[in-house]
Amino acid sequence: MTESSFGTDRIDLGEIDSARSRHMWTRSSVRLTDDLVVVGRENGTVTAYDRESLAERWAVDHPGSATGIESAGGTVVVAGRGERGSVAAYDLESGEHKWDYETALDVGEPESDDRFALPYVVDLATDTDREVVYAAARRYERNGQDRRWHSTVYAIEFGGRVRWRYETDASPIAIDVDDAGDRLAVGFNRCLGDHDVGLVVLEPETGEPHWQWDPGTDGDRRVGDVAFDGDRLAVASHGDKRGYLLGPGGEERWRIDLAVETEIGDETLYAYPNHVHASDGHVAFVTGNTYALESRETESRHPNEHRIAVFDADGERRWAEPVRGFVHELAADGGTVVVPCAQNFRVRDPATHAIHRFDLETGDVVTRRLDGIATAVSLDGETVAAIEEPVVYHDEERVRGEYALQIRS
Repeated sequence: MTESSFGTDRIDLGEIDSARSRHMWTRSSVRLTDDLVVVGRENGTVTAYDRESLAERWAVDHPGSATGIESAGGTVVVAGRGERGSVAAYDLESGEHKWDYETALDVGEPESDDRFALPYVVDLATDTDREVVYAAARRYERNGQDRRWHSTVYAIEFGGRVRWRYETDASPIAIDVDDAGDRLAVGFNRCLGDHDVGLVVLEPETGEPHWQWDPGTDGDRRVGDVAFDGDRLAVASHGDKRGYLLGPGGEERWRIDLAVETEIGDETLYAYPNHVHASDGHVAFVTGNTYALESRETESRHPNEHRIAVFDADGERRWAEPVRGFVHELAADGGTVVVPCAQNFRVRDPATHAIHRFDLETGDVVTRRLDGIATAVSLDGETVAAIEEPVVYHDEERVRGEYALQIRS
């Protein structure tokens, strides 16, 4: 492992409540384009900085927290979490507002002002050939023991017209479109109602289901992430804590144990596979926190918690390395994957705050430490842009880190 400080280019992003020992929901986003670094903040401010000089080019106010950013067709598309659950598009060069869509029209208005109850656009994907952006939105409500999700997947044309909607009562967590634009995969991490399947592959032109798959496990936990590699689809399973590679029709090519239930002492421990990236015959899975089957707290650790593991097209493991802290998202470009790490709420060691840049083929890694936690990241060529957020652990008063954009070329 090679270590270095995370560059010298830094932009202060103002004030944000410090994260605590347990990891928080997504509050920030960042996206590199050919000429810009676009940053979305918790307060809804979306700012574009010149990629070379880091001078501010434009800024807009997005309704709700700006939790995701994609760029295509001369626009920046921003996903939000707020009362209206807005998806909006802004001109890439000027920031001029082009269109927006309020997903609350479909998933419903929040039952309370609690953040977890707000409509939330969880993921975006773009198809430049069809000139469409795909978005997955959800809303959660709870009345006593009655828990419900309301969700909609959209195909929105670059001009702002909704081409189709796919509605369910499950909780989408991730979407991905294959390189040919022939299939759109939607992963559902919680299935509490009539929709009882963890993965649905849709026809991008119509939104009609093409095929579906499920880990076949008990309970409402199903899928954590999905990623296409050609006509194959990699799936991180929350249901059985395994990783899968599926063929073009959903047939299982292989499955591997990632952080399955393991007996340690008198406890049964597991960890969720939260992320997957697939590219050129390599499949990378990243696992998260340790949990105990029978209790909320545990002093033990699952041996495969907070780890990245890479497999080849035949399911053979190529390499694996610890990442130590919770990972909110991945960024990839070619044969490189970048992993931003936040706190490990059971260990509470600031050494987990880091950006890891891995070579998918070899596992070679460059690690750059941060004072605060790394929560969002974008990669383009040799340039990495990351969001740092401050954190205060519950057993100390010190604030570690600041709310800032960190960028290194």
